[in-house]
Amino acid sequence: MQLKYNSAYPSVDDLIKKAKSKIPRFAFEYLDGGCNEDVNLIKNTAEIRDIELKPYYLTKHTRSEMKTELFGHTYDAPFGISPVGLQGLMWPNAPEILAKAAYEHNIPFILSTVTTASIERIAEITHGRAWYQLYHPAEAQVRDSIIQRAADAEYPVLVALSDVPTFGFRPRDVRNGLAMPPSMSVRNILQILGRPEWALKTLIHGQPAFETLKPYMEKGMNMKQLGQFMNRTFSGRLNEERIAPIRDKWKGKLVLKGVASEEDVEMAIRLGFDGVIVSNHGGRQLDAGQSAIASLHPIVEKYKGQIQVMMDSGIRSGVDVARTLASGADFTFLGRTFMYSVAALGNEGGNHAISLLKIQLQQVMEQVCCERVEDMPNHLIK
Repeated sequence: MQLKYNSAYPSVDDLIKKAKSKIPRFAFEYLDGGCNEDVNLIKNTAEIRDIELKPYYLTKHTRSEMKTELFGHTYDAPFGISPVGLQGLMWPNAPEILAKAAYEHNIPFILSTVTTASIERIAEITHGRAWYQLYHPAEAQVRDSIIQRAADAEYPVLVALSDVPTFGFRPRDVRNGLAMPPSMSVRNILQILGRPEWALKTLIHGQPAFETLKPYMEKGMNMKQLGQFMNRTFSGRLNEERIAPIRDKWKGKLVLKGVASEEDVEMAIRLGFDGVIVSNHGGRQLDAGQSAIASLHPIVEKYKGQIQVMMDSGIRSGVDVARTLASGADFTFLGRTFMYSVAALGNEGGNHAISLLKIQLQQVMEQVCCERVEDMPNHLIK
C-alpha cells in the first residue's frame, strides 16, 4: 500500500494539539491521562527515549525490510494497534476506522472487550485478521460465550488481559464523571457544544456503547445501572485456575497482556501461552510501577526464544518502535498515537498514523544500516 500522510501533522505532538482542539475535554483527558500523579505515564515515554542506537555507515547495505512474521502471518510492519476502551467516545466510529486501516496496511488490530465496536463487526472489516482482548468476566457463561463468538468470527489470536485486577484511580476521569458509574455534568455538556463536529458525528453514529457486551446487558440501562453491570460483570484478576479453562477452550494463539515481571512470564510459558505483551496499561493502572521498557529488559534476557515477547506502553513514534525492537521485543503495539490521529483527522487518521510510523521506522533502519527487524538488537548501545 502506498504510504501517504498529511504533511500538516508530521509528528505525534501535532496530532495531540489537533485532537485536543476537536474533541471534548473529558474525552481528551480520558485518552491522554494516566493514573494518580501520572508518574508512570511520564516514565514510560521518557525511558524509551533514553535508549540509543549505533549506526554503521560503512557497512554494505542493500535495503531495510520491515516485514515481520508473527504467529504464522507475515505482517508488513513490526507494530500493531493496541486495544483501547471507549474508542467511540474519543471519536465516533474510531474502532472501525482503525480496524479498516490496519487491514489495508496488513498490521494487527486488537479489539478491546470494552470498546465501542462488536466482535462480529470488526471481524467483518478485517476479514478475520483482528485479535481480540478479553477482560475476564466474573461468570463462566459470559466468558465462554465471548470466547466462542471470537472463535466463530475466526479471530486468530486471543489476548487475555492481566493488569486490571482493579480499575485504576484516574483523577481526571473522576472529575469528568467517567468513573463507574458514569455521569454527565453541565460542564461536560458545555464541552460537547464547543465541539460541533464531534457532536454531529456522534449524533450520526449514535451514542457510544459497549457493543460486544450488549447481549449480556439489560435494555435501557441508566448510568447507575451501567456502572453496577460493569462492576458485577468483570473480575479482572487472573490466576492459574482462571487461565486453564481459557486455554482449554481457545484453539488459536493465546497471548497474555500486561506482563511486568519474570515470574508472570515463567507462569505464562508453563500454562501454554504463545506470547506475552509486556505492558503497564499505558501508565493507567500502577503509578508506583516500572516503565514498560524497564520491565522488558530482564524478560527478554531470560525468555526470548521461549515465547513471543511483545511490548506496548510509552511507544509513540516509529523511532520508539525501533528503540523497543532494539531492546529485544519481537513486536510492538501502540494505542494513544492511533487515537490522537483519529481524533485529529477522522476517517484519515488510521492511514495517516500507520504511514507515518512506517516511514519513520524505515528511515531509522536505513540510517543505522539494519536490513531486518530481527537484527535491530545489534544496534543497541548498552
